[in-house]
Amino acid sequence: MLTYPRWKYALALVLLLLGALYALPNVFPQDPSVQVTANRGGKIDAALSTRVSGLLAQSGVTPKKIEITKGNLLVRFKDPDQQVKAADLLRDPLGNNYVIALNLASTAPRWLENVGAKPMLLGLDLQGGVHFMMQVDQQASMEKRLDALAEDVRVQLREAGVRYESVERRPDGTVLAQVAPQDAEKARQLITRGQTSLDVAVSGGLLTVRMNAAEQQRLALEAVEQNVSTLRNRVNAIGVGEPIIQRQGTDRIVVELPGVQDTAQAKRIIGATATLEYRAVVEGNAAEAVATGSVPPEARVYNRRQLGPDGKPLQVLLSKRVIVSGDQLVGATATTDPQSGTPAVSVRLNSVGGQRMFDFTSENVGKPMAVVYIERVPEVKTVDGKEVRTTRVSEEVIQIATVQGVFGKEFQTTGLDSPKEASDLSLLLRSGSLAAPMDFVEERIVGPSLGRQNVTRGLEAVMYSFLFTLGFFLIYYRVFGVITCLSLLMNLLLVVAILSVFGATLSLPGLAGVALTVGMSVDANVLINERIREELRLGLPPQSAISEGYERAKGTIADANLTTILAGLALFAFGTGPIKGFAVTLIVGILTSMYTAVSVSRAIATLIYGRRRKLQSIAI
Repeated sequence: MLTYPRWKYALALVLLLLGALYALPNVFPQDPSVQVTANRGGKIDAALSTRVSGLLAQSGVTPKKIEITKGNLLVRFKDPDQQVKAADLLRDPLGNNYVIALNLASTAPRWLENVGAKPMLLGLDLQGGVHFMMQVDQQASMEKRLDALAEDVRVQLREAGVRYESVERRPDGTVLAQVAPQDAEKARQLITRGQTSLDVAVSGGLLTVRMNAAEQQRLALEAVEQNVSTLRNRVNAIGVGEPIIQRQGTDRIVVELPGVQDTAQAKRIIGATATLEYRAVVEGNAAEAVATGSVPPEARVYNRRQLGPDGKPLQVLLSKRVIVSGDQLVGATATTDPQSGTPAVSVRLNSVGGQRMFDFTSENVGKPMAVVYIERVPEVKTVDGKEVRTTRVSEEVIQIATVQGVFGKEFQTTGLDSPKEASDLSLLLRSGSLAAPMDFVEERIVGPSLGRQNVTRGLEAVMYSFLFTLGFFLIYYRVFGVITCLSLLMNLLLVVAILSVFGATLSLPGLAGVALTVGMSVDANVLINERIREELRLGLPPQSAISEGYERAKGTIADANLTTILAGLALFAFGTGPIKGFAVTLIVGILTSMYTAVSVSRAIATLIYGRRRKLQSIAI
């Protein structure tokens, strides 16, 4: 009598039910949608919904549904043409207070979302997506580096005891330092010590510091490469599968985002250059200093986020010298301040930043320190009928706190408007700051029409390969052909479910991996069926032949599939983009095919033939 453990039947049934549940969202089509997200100053409410509905009605565009979900306004449409038309109609009337983005909204029942079931993400070649062309502001990058160079010169002269009248950065890309004539040579040696990239010219007590051409070119390339690395970190943080991020030319970066669930957030996070600076507060009345023009030379006037009685931002004097900047942050987590209950960001600095913060707090206990929030906001204006892209730098003090004690690497920053702002800021700080600001010079939607055709052809290829296999097995192996096809069907179901649960992105190479998985699963079943036939030819009883066939083929199947899995791991480790997609589907498919071919098919065979006491033959 042929037996099989009951717990294995139970396991197969549970996996079948779970696979069906988590693969089910892929059956429901997605609605082409326009997502409206509030920028600073915007508000998502019923009034906005009514306004959007009116704007669309005036242009003869009829939405399928308008709803507010997850803090965004989502306008659903029946076809992509209406979606694109509506997005163009809404951009100008809603202005800079809102981000208009194309999206694909799920139509799956809410209860599926509640259990964590979600549709599989599709790649840019299948679903379409967003294409951004971004230009790196090399001039701003160089100015930032020159500011750092001027600060380094001040620190070097100060630490060496060399008195200087002034150290300033000039618009021509040089740093001028005025020292006493007798100290000029000493100052030159200090500045050039270990620095082959700096040229220093001395004229009396005036030192002109300039970076040579090779260094300027190196910094320009480094700025682009650092921005590419930072963008990868940011895109990974918002969960976009298989993005394409690469340098194009000397100062441009191409970003392609397939299958994004929130394109507005992607655009906001990619283009944002928000960071923090910590500065000392300079004593004095800022408003009076501005009115009289007597701002101390070591100070700058900043606006606070808080508004005064007259409705205008309060002002404060801060030191020009930065204690710690976003470049020295190595970790940031959005949290809530336990004392005030307001949104906050827990910050962790590197060793250099931690030491500087420790030195400052050690000397300034009981004195105020300010947190400056810096953000570059891209703007598009129409001048003489042409679009002119500019960038507005917004700097505001979000917090002024008294240093209560000495601290170094880890502390907390409060004063943020909302948990969303705290979450976005912590993401930006974690992923690293951009070496130079960037502007969107091109934004293009890759239409889903080509993707739909690719999806159809890819699914047809998988379906025909499955049907061909089904026909072959039914004719050649008869009942065991049916068993094989049932295990293949469960294999495909588990592959789709696993890819959906883990948020993997399916692309055309991924579909090829699925088709290859069907072939590998067929190979395993052929080994089993032929082994059973061989045992029957050797004279074993049918039930013993089934048992021996599965047992002896199991090791061969494991060995054959293990080598393919190792190849898939190598592709995943060293490949990028579509190659990784192929590797993921291949590895998942092989693991599920090993289980279904060896375990599930044996369970079905045991159900059919296991309890027959006088079994004389089997249909194989």
